Order: sequence, then structure tokens, then C-alpha cells
Amino acid sequence: MTEDKKIREKLKQKTWNEIKTNDSWAIFKIMSEFVEGYERLSRVGPCVSIFGSARTKPEDKYYKLAESIGYELTQQGYGVITGGGPGIMEAGNKGAHRGKGTSVGLNIDLPFEQHDNPYIDRDKILDFDYFFVRKVMFVKYSQGFVVMPGGFGTLDEMFEAITLIQTKKIGKFPIILIGKEYWSGLFEWIKKTLLNEFKTISSKDLDLIQLFDTEDEVINYLNDFYGKYHFTPNF
Repeated sequence: MTEDKKIREKLKQKTWNEIKTNDSWAIFKIMSEFVEGYERLSRVGPCVSIFGSARTKPEDKYYKLAESIGYELTQQGYGVITGGGPGIMEAGNKGAHRGKGTSVGLNIDLPFEQHDNPYIDRDKILDFDYFFVRKVMFVKYSQGFVVMPGGFGTLDEMFEAITLIQTKKIGKFPIILIGKEYWSGLFEWIKKTLLNEFKTISSKDLDLIQLFDTEDEVINYLNDFYGKYHFTPNF
């Protein structure tokens, strides 16, 4: 091996050792996010998470609907958890704030579009670097998901919850999709392709999802669902 090649190999090894060291230390950062999340969210009481696009503007009908749902949830004794950012998240927190209920924001550090909205309770803002830690907090401390029109992040959060319930890794809780005009195409594809053509899901799996258009349908479904159960965290 030439001297030049030896030097390159040493540099490669050094880089790999640095990566391994950084990975090891990252465990402590991840642990700290879990610990803080568990400690702070365990005290907020029963909440419903509202998901949706950060790009939705205040004049949009779904922004207004998310705000209305957030308000109505607080009138039924639920708090509201969102991703803490603008758009639908802001609307959900705004409704909870207007209803004088618990308003939680699980913010994620992103290079674009994400910043705390002003309607989160100041003692209930949590900031995360890791999406997977943040998603654990949504699932663990929510009594239901209300899923407004959104993008890849919204789909990711929705399908993770469906998967965890389907595989019985967590207890069943309501997953409510708002906006039939937005979600019907996806729901029909799931029925046609996954259920009927390829048989990759069972017909019971479809019962994990509800499609509604109004805040009254959301509240009625949640009250019917939890009329059979006591409020308990998902631990």
C-alpha cells in the first residue's frame, strides 16, 4: 500500500469513528426529548390531536373548520394537541385558546415553514429535533386524531397511528378524517386496491377510519366512542 493510500485509509477511519461517536452521543439527546415529553404531557389530561397542512391560510374553509373543531373539543372537556406550527395547526390551537381549554404544541425544528404559533399555552410548547420522538408523543397522549387536509407529514402521522392500532401495539382510538372531498379518493383506493384487489388488509381495518365533514360529527363520534370508556392515557 502506498503512503498516499495509507493516509486516505486513516482519514476514512477517522471519519467513521467520528460518525460512530456522534451516533452514540445522539442517544442522550433522544432520551432527553422522550423524558421531557413524558414528564410534561403526562399532566395535560385527555386531549385530541389535530393534524393538517402548515400551508393552509386563515381564509381557507378548512382553517376555519379546524378552529371550530378545536373550540368545540374544549367545550367537551378535551384539550387540543397540534404540531405547533402555522396553518391547520395554528387553527386548532386558536380554537382551543378561544375555548379557554388546554392548547399544546409539539413543534419540530425544520429549515422552512415551522414556527410556534401564538395560540399555544406558554407552558405547553415542546420543541423536538426528531420526528419519531414527536410522533410517539402524539400517539401516547392523544385520545383521538382529527386529520384535516394535509401533505406527506399528515399522511405519515395518520398511517402510523392506523398501523399501530391495526397491529395492536396501542389501544384503539378514533381516527377521524375531515373533508370527504379531500379524503374520499384515498379511501376508495384503499377499498378497491388494498382490500378487494390485492387483499393486503381486512375489511375490519376500514373501521379504523371515519370520514366526516363537520365539527358536530366529530364531537358526536368522540362522545359515542368514549361513552363506553373512561379517559385513560395510552400507556
